[in-house]
Amino acid sequence: MDTRIPNDPQFNQYYTKHCKYLKLKGLQPKTIDAYVRAIRRIGNYFDSQLDNLTSDQLLDYFHDLLDSLSWSAVKLDLYGLKFFYTNVLKKTWEDIPLIKPPKTTRIPDIVTIEQANQIFSATNKLSYRVFFFTIYSLGLRLGEGIKLQLGDIDSANMRVHIRDAKGNKDRLVPLPEKTLHVLRNFWKLHKHPSFLFPNRKRELKNASLVDSPLDRGGIQVAIKAGVQQIGLKKISCHSLRHSYATHLLEAGVDLIELQKILGHVSLLTTAKYTHLTAQNNYNSYIKINQLINSFDINWGGVK
Repeated sequence: MDTRIPNDPQFNQYYTKHCKYLKLKGLQPKTIDAYVRAIRRIGNYFDSQLDNLTSDQLLDYFHDLLDSLSWSAVKLDLYGLKFFYTNVLKKTWEDIPLIKPPKTTRIPDIVTIEQANQIFSATNKLSYRVFFFTIYSLGLRLGEGIKLQLGDIDSANMRVHIRDAKGNKDRLVPLPEKTLHVLRNFWKLHKHPSFLFPNRKRELKNASLVDSPLDRGGIQVAIKAGVQQIGLKKISCHSLRHSYATHLLEAGVDLIELQKILGHVSLLTTAKYTHLTAQNNYNSYIKINQLINSFDINWGGVK
């Protein structure tokens, strides 16, 4: 379906207000993008007339939308429209009970420690090799790794400050000694004043001059190429995060502590009040370093 901005003065006023409300609500950039795209799409479908849509019209719209988009995308469009109704049109929102994605249970794609090492070695550009190793060894989401800055690394306490993560939450994650060593050596090559992973558009020798971090698209192309080279399928940057979690659980790290490291929302209300003992922290630190020390990040054959 068409996601261009409809050419209608009234719609454009609504659309501008929608964008302002989204920004003021402090939503994540990806959520904002999804919600504004939803309004563009439904605006085109109904010729910019969104003021008085009936339940039957919305039912038809979302039914047609499911022919071209996934359940998750349809759900985002529904949330975007609900936000528009309640904040822009100032109307009471009535849930559409027929829109309910089917329950699915999927096993995340993961790699073994050996396969993770192979992916790092198969990546022939140093920026991406270090990036993949870093997000694995810290259990980060792709966007969290991209946003890392020098000031986030706390070498005195061997931890990394992950800022403005999913749900607008910060967290601290353990910093393995090998990861710190790799990041320091990598920084000596690019010496950017703020970004840990500066954009590659000026190459490493002039990376200190760039004004943006690594490009998400370039990262995804690089992981795909590395994965294909060693004969794997359906492995992404997020698979490295899943793999890190699995490997730590197998190494004996406490489940609640792992949940805290990954920044997951607890299934148990009391989990957020769980305070780990110093011994647990120490045991985790030892186990994480044993895992990360099993990798060999070399500097040969890369650009």
